[in-house]
Amino acid sequence: MTPGPLGNGSMSSTFLLSGIPGLEHMHIWISLPLCLLYLVSILGNCTILFIIKTEPSLHEPMYLFLSMLALTDLGLSLCTLPTVLGIFWVGARDIDHDACFAQLFFIHCLSFLESSVLLSMAFDRFVAICRPLHYASILTHTVIGRIGLASLGRSLALIFPLPFMLKRFPYCGSLVLSHSYCLHQEVMKLACADIKANSIYGMFVIVSTVGVDSLLILLSYALILHTVLSIASRAERLKALNTCVSHICAVLLFYTPMIGLSVIHRFGKQAPHLVQVVMGFVYLLIPPVMNPIVYSVKTKQIRDRITHAFCN
Repeated sequence: MTPGPLGNGSMSSTFLLSGIPGLEHMHIWISLPLCLLYLVSILGNCTILFIIKTEPSLHEPMYLFLSMLALTDLGLSLCTLPTVLGIFWVGARDIDHDACFAQLFFIHCLSFLESSVLLSMAFDRFVAICRPLHYASILTHTVIGRIGLASLGRSLALIFPLPFMLKRFPYCGSLVLSHSYCLHQEVMKLACADIKANSIYGMFVIVSTVGVDSLLILLSYALILHTVLSIASRAERLKALNTCVSHICAVLLFYTPMIGLSVIHRFGKQAPHLVQVVMGFVYLLIPPVMNPIVYSVKTKQIRDRITHAFCN
């Protein structure tokens, strides 16, 4: 049952998620493209994982990192699917505090894990282009496994305190969130307490993950570009750069909406609420939907395997 309006001194054990304000009467129709996006995301990433697992020739560093990306994107889609479709299908806006904290933990953990995976993929491209003779000896399966575990460990360690930091707060007043899922920066603003520590820690987490990762990705591409420009043959230069196109698209698809949403939450208080809602959906839905498409189109080995599977 949806709780009624709360006074400043009233307490509630639930938050209220939001669909698209002003368009509640169209939620059932809006749910159709959302369902399509979730379906494409889940089927696309499962297809990538299946092809890489079943094709021995794809058990190489580039594709192992791609499988990590697909697994992360799949997790992000599954994290938000229940609450998003619950709102747009049946108007189920209530979410218990603990369920909300659990959801935001997985969303942020997987988001920062994806940032780490994209950095790992940039390192893979750097080694492949700048150190091609040492590629197999540097990126062994053991090293790739350690990179994956280190990325997961960093995300878990940084995000683990957030639910507990939020749980200690009392919540009162109008407990309405701007999105159809829970985010740390949204929930902490509803606390009837000093949230300075949460705000500082949240900024530290973003800088130490997205900030550091994006700078290292830029550095890796600066080194890649330097190496590529030293290649005499124009055809070889284009061939080397072409191997990076899919990864560059994945980086832009991930970092652009994430940075945009963070800026809106922290500094864009005057921005229309609809902009926040749309940016939120772009942030969590577009990368998982587009990454399998981009890699399927731009990566010949995966494209050929998909074509072969459907033709047979």
